[in-house]
Amino acid sequence: MRKALFLLLLLAQAGLCQQLRKPGENHSIPVVAGTAQPDADLEKVRSRVIADLLAPDVHANEVKTLIQSQKPDGTWPGINYTDVSRTGFEHSQHLNNLLMLARAFKKPGSAYSGHAEVTKAFALALDYWLAHDFICDNWWWNEMGTPNLMVNILLVMDDGLTEKQRTEGVRIAGRANMEASGARPGGDLIQIAGMRGRQALLQRNSQELASVMEVMASEIKVSTGRGLKSDLSFHHRTDNVISTLAYGTGYANAFAYWAVKTAGTRYRLPEPQMKMLVDYFLDGICQSHIYGKYPDPGAENRGISRKGALKPAGPELAENLLASTSYRKQELENIIRIRKNEAKANLTREYYFWHSHYYTHQRPNHFVSVRMHSKRAANMEQPHNEEGLKNHHYGDGSQFISITGKEFDQIFPVFDWQKIPGTTVVQKADVAHWKELAKQGKNVFTGGVTDQRYGAAAFDFESVHDPLKAKKAWFFFDQEVVNLGAGITSESENTVATTLNQCLLSGQVTTGSGGRMTVLKSGEHQLSSIEWVQHGGVAYIFPEPVRIQLTNRPQTGSWRQINHHSWATDEAITHDVFKLWLDHGAKPENGSYQYIVVPNIEPTAIANYRQRNNIRVLSNTPEIQAVQHKELGVTQIVFYKPGRLAIPGSVTVTSKNAGLVMVKTNGKTVSQLTVADPTHQLSNFDIEINAKIRSAAPATSVSSKEGTLLTIKLPSEGMAGQSVNLPIR
Repeated sequence: MRKALFLLLLLAQAGLCQQLRKPGENHSIPVVAGTAQPDADLEKVRSRVIADLLAPDVHANEVKTLIQSQKPDGTWPGINYTDVSRTGFEHSQHLNNLLMLARAFKKPGSAYSGHAEVTKAFALALDYWLAHDFICDNWWWNEMGTPNLMVNILLVMDDGLTEKQRTEGVRIAGRANMEASGARPGGDLIQIAGMRGRQALLQRNSQELASVMEVMASEIKVSTGRGLKSDLSFHHRTDNVISTLAYGTGYANAFAYWAVKTAGTRYRLPEPQMKMLVDYFLDGICQSHIYGKYPDPGAENRGISRKGALKPAGPELAENLLASTSYRKQELENIIRIRKNEAKANLTREYYFWHSHYYTHQRPNHFVSVRMHSKRAANMEQPHNEEGLKNHHYGDGSQFISITGKEFDQIFPVFDWQKIPGTTVVQKADVAHWKELAKQGKNVFTGGVTDQRYGAAAFDFESVHDPLKAKKAWFFFDQEVVNLGAGITSESENTVATTLNQCLLSGQVTTGSGGRMTVLKSGEHQLSSIEWVQHGGVAYIFPEPVRIQLTNRPQTGSWRQINHHSWATDEAITHDVFKLWLDHGAKPENGSYQYIVVPNIEPTAIANYRQRNNIRVLSNTPEIQAVQHKELGVTQIVFYKPGRLAIPGSVTVTSKNAGLVMVKTNGKTVSQLTVADPTHQLSNFDIEINAKIRSAAPATSVSSKEGTLLTIKLPSEGMAGQSVNLPIR
């Protein structure tokens, strides 16, 4: 016990790492009973936690079924008690049954409150578990899943436990401790600390609870390794793969839970940490959700192969934060209303997460994201526990387009995994084995530039799985996203495809060619001279007529193809799917594409949109990709190497570096300049504009007859890759 406390204090006060045990050691450090000194604050926190555990409804018919179906040895039929493999371990259902029985017995107003038959069933089931002490091949169950359920059961039943049940239960719960292999800073440490806190509440151990809260406070910080990044994304591992919607949300939930439970007590979290947590929620987690509500598929990893992966987020996290601090109160209230369906989506923001190679475009009526990789990051999370088995190309420039937030819900069992929206992929017979899925990226040029209203993302793409290269870029404005590809080159005998979208089929598919509209019948289509395609409220507009491939028909697959957990079966699943792609042929050399994604437009409005002609593609080569929005006066440029670009009717921009540039002009007047270094290697960005301009720090300028040479100081270390926005005077 003293050793555990010492380790906790070391972590909290000195920031030192624990001496973590190896996975599989399953070492328990039980929390001992407190000194029995009265602690009103601990009791307040304890009562709040227990009230929270008792809050779910008790359904009498379900409790009755549990009691009647229980076998004499305390087990239940339908649970496989012998399979303790990583992809099995149905034992959690036994523990959940125990929690349901404890809740039915203890909850005021429950039809089974205080009933002896409930305590009998509970005792049989708990004694069975304690006698067998099931250990899973997956460390997570032993150090987190099982201890978490066990301490919850003990807290609810509390004085209804025998001395042996309490002692043995505390021992099993004690496997969640600061020496556990999963208690890695920035990893699962916070959730394990939360379990440790509940153990302290169970045992009324004030010293342990205080130490746990100190550890929590010390972990709300920006990390250079695992954990919260300076761009407000989250990394669970050192592969630099985004995990904001998985471990990162669990991280925030754990903090917010304890923030509200300890509010008004001496155990509360400090205000600076609470502010950082709110910033992370609003600017990181919510920006990774469509309308702040629906998880963006583009930010998912292996979790996309689970049922319910795209289930809309509830208001609980925001409510817990709001109950704990008044910081950014109106924004938290807005998210709560959106998540409760009490307000329409109203978010407008552009953001590039430079640590995670992830770009988000948030508007009140649509959401678009882009996911990439680089030499600094792996292409995708490892398929741990045999999930996400076909995610090989998920980070290859995927672009998920949403209007409803439900375009991809449950589509993934039938997904064509070599036609992920936005990606350019060699079309093989199948992807490689899942053990070959995750690999380090090959090039350094991956990034985004944004003033948080408009922006662009660029990807010097080289496949980690196929002999394929391409320059891919995305340009974001209010009503459209322009997609450019250049230098598409492959040595494979297989064809190469760029997929514009693959989503659930929703209504008609309409095409436009030669001024005529055609509604397509269900099936497979190869069409020439196509000017636009519209489906699900989204139009795909081609500046020049192209040949397209399109299907709008049923696709069949199974969960087992992408997930090997025991619940995932080979049962055939069929969904109607819309799929649109461009075929570059086999062994393309310097191939290209260009198209404009226009959300929230009906087929009858496309002719007027094309006639307005606000979008001008200025360059689409392996050296420069650039787009001008004439009405906004915004031009976005990707310089893959130093170069020069003339903006029609405006100025000429010469970049002395490879990088990303966004310039806002009114004729020959420059009003704003934004730059970013996608290589994360530059200290300064040198750019010349043939106009007389002045800019404040962090730029210095030198004027000449030809114009102005600006030297812009770039962010360094953890902020490298962040955009620098310069208002021009």
